Amino acid sequence: MNKDLTVGDPQKVLWKFCLPLFGSIIFQQLYNIADSLIAGRFIGENALAAVGNSYEITLIFIAFAFGCNIGCSVITSRFFGSKDYHHMKTAVTTAMISSGIVCLCLMLFGILGSDALLHLIKTPADVFADSKLYLDIYIFGLPFVFFYNISTGIFSALGDSKTPFYFLVASSLSNIAVDIFFVKSLNMGVAGVAWATFICQGISCILALIVIVIRLKKIKTDRKPKLFSMNILRKFAYIAIPSILQQSFISIGNIIIQSEINSFGPSVMAGYSAGVKLNNLVITSFTTLGNGISNYASQNIGAGKYDRISAGFKAGIKLIWIITLPICVIYMLFPHTLISFFLDVPSAEAVKSATYYLRILAPFYFVISSKLVADGILRGATLMKSFMLATFTDLILRVVFAICLSKTSLGYIGIWTAWPIGWVVATCLSLYFYKRAEWDKL
Repeated sequence: MNKDLTVGDPQKVLWKFCLPLFGSIIFQQLYNIADSLIAGRFIGENALAAVGNSYEITLIFIAFAFGCNIGCSVITSRFFGSKDYHHMKTAVTTAMISSGIVCLCLMLFGILGSDALLHLIKTPADVFADSKLYLDIYIFGLPFVFFYNISTGIFSALGDSKTPFYFLVASSLSNIAVDIFFVKSLNMGVAGVAWATFICQGISCILALIVIVIRLKKIKTDRKPKLFSMNILRKFAYIAIPSILQQSFISIGNIIIQSEINSFGPSVMAGYSAGVKLNNLVITSFTTLGNGISNYASQNIGAGKYDRISAGFKAGIKLIWIITLPICVIYMLFPHTLISFFLDVPSAEAVKSATYYLRILAPFYFVISSKLVADGILRGATLMKSFMLATFTDLILRVVFAICLSKTSLGYIGIWTAWPIGWVVATCLSLYFYKRAEWDKL
């Protein structure tokens, strides 16, 4: 059901809208967590290392899908908030067409360059074949990834966060069942893990697109909307490209960091694979809440209700910190239990590396969550230069410190400490840009 985010108590409106988004991303991350968990427990430590190794490359492709999602969502939200349904429909079709072209280009790049990418991150020989197999199957499923992301962006723009949640609950649970069937019953190995994700994401995508078409047909316009608009494409690109660059450069940075981690051997790789999946579950959840705040900000700016922005920021911080507290406690106190889900008989080094990783990062979730709330407001207000500066500061500091500290006596523990350094500095920047923004002059 479509929801106007410009009316009602800001905290209640935002919480009702964002909580299903949080639930959605939890189930979305179950795709990747299930892949790693089943690979580690039913195939072996090297299989977990291979899936984790490929995962860093798949994040590049996800970055583009994520950027298209945000671009479509923010622009569609703005038109929806101003009740301009004619241009809203054109924004949707323009985003679909342009995203499809981007997806096709990425597929060609992935098919031709997967070997080179895996060599670039110094993939060890004993996990190379499985890493390539997983990556190749993933690339053929990119259209499902892209158009599902666009669909969720449209749902969010219309104020509907529940429909994508229902889709994700069904598809994520199905993915786990199919994963187990392919790997344990059919002995398909890493290929079974990849094909399970391919099939379940495909079904989710198709169903989501069908619902979107039905939903948009119910919204009446005074004239037939254009299928494509260059003006709207420019607006879409203005939001999407910085978001793509943000996620892409973060992914590239993670690949550089992954290459440093790979030099410590398969056990540390496996430990990092388990740890980074748990960390990404948290960060992606925070990012999704930030996206919801972007929709809230964009709708209210479209409606000219600027006084609701600061109220939305305060509500967002309160919500995200309530979620952060139990996560921080669990990651600090029970890392061994969490890691054991991924590895049946983990080596001591794998457990040690993952434990240090989680315990170093967890206390700083309060910091990075604040940044992502501020980023959500900045992006919804189309203040992309400020958004990009804070994001690139985080990335550059993280990569530089990871490389430098890995060469010291700290070893891979030095790499883990690079995350908090980047987060603290970038959060200060994002909060500064948020505080000085003048919403009524946008």
